[in-house]
Amino acid sequence: MTQRVLIGYANLADAPIEAEVLDAAGVEIVVAPELDSADLPDLLRQADALMVTLQPVTASLMAELERCKIICRIGTGVDAIDIPAATARGIWVTNVPDYSIDEVSTHAIALVLAQARNLFAHREAARGGDWRYLADTPIRRFAGQTLGVLGLGRIGRASARKGRGLGLDVIACDPYVGEDVFAEAGARRVDFPTLLAESDYLTLHVPLTDETRRLIDAAALARMKPSAYLVNTSRGEVVDIPALLEAVRGRRIAGAGIDVLPVEPPAANDPILNEERIIVTPHIAWASNEAARDVRVRGAEDVIRVLRGEPPRYPINDIRVAGVSPHPSPLPL
Repeated sequence: MTQRVLIGYANLADAPIEAEVLDAAGVEIVVAPELDSADLPDLLRQADALMVTLQPVTASLMAELERCKIICRIGTGVDAIDIPAATARGIWVTNVPDYSIDEVSTHAIALVLAQARNLFAHREAARGGDWRYLADTPIRRFAGQTLGVLGLGRIGRASARKGRGLGLDVIACDPYVGEDVFAEAGARRVDFPTLLAESDYLTLHVPLTDETRRLIDAAALARMKPSAYLVNTSRGEVVDIPALLEAVRGRRIAGAGIDVLPVEPPAANDPILNEERIIVTPHIAWASNEAARDVRVRGAEDVIRVLRGEPPRYPINDIRVAGVSPHPSPLPL
């Protein structure tokens, strides 16, 4: 029987990289661009594998996956997939955690630098013919300030190393990794309250879980320095956006750089887009020509591995061991 892979996020013409990899393995490709077509139940029942990006994969949807062996997230975050339900049905869940490490860490540091040098305000001043130093937004010497990193996974470690390369002192909080990881990142281990209190720039690199959802809330922001900046390139719901707006407007923190939001795209009149001290970019931290290809190739290759009866390279769950749950949350509240 021919094995079928259902691509749930693109028309076939929009998935040439996936098609290149899957065709070479003799796999049939079926597409359902939004997982909402009228014939979706039939497509699901015939699928040996499902590839998604941000589409929710619920337990009820999985009930139609009679033959499916793997749900592959073409990206990093898997909070839209019901992992316990997949495990119970014997379906691997995978992602591609290493496709944009350089891109996201570079973007995080770029947002740090933009805030440190007040680039956007000075850009507007120059456009208006104002060639004076903006004394109301003083600039501190960058070297010797403190970069705080929340989560020392691949991207967090890369961000820490880049911060050290720019002359920053680096502290980090991640109770799920050992001292060797902190040493490799060149970061001093601190607890969460200390991270908030000591960081001049706090960059977030955690997945979205029940414990990290709105972890950066009004109480957390109140612990930060009035001169500190927050940077989020992880998941939008890690930050309580209304609380962030209040903190910035009240000068309780100096500003923020945000690449991810709880709802994307935001409404055109969303206050987050019009706050002078908050830089918003449109979820592009991952982006490069190389990363766009890597994520599709590596995801499709993992699908092929599972269809051949091999374990995946990037498993989120483990269907071979009864009762195994997804990876633990990276941070306790």
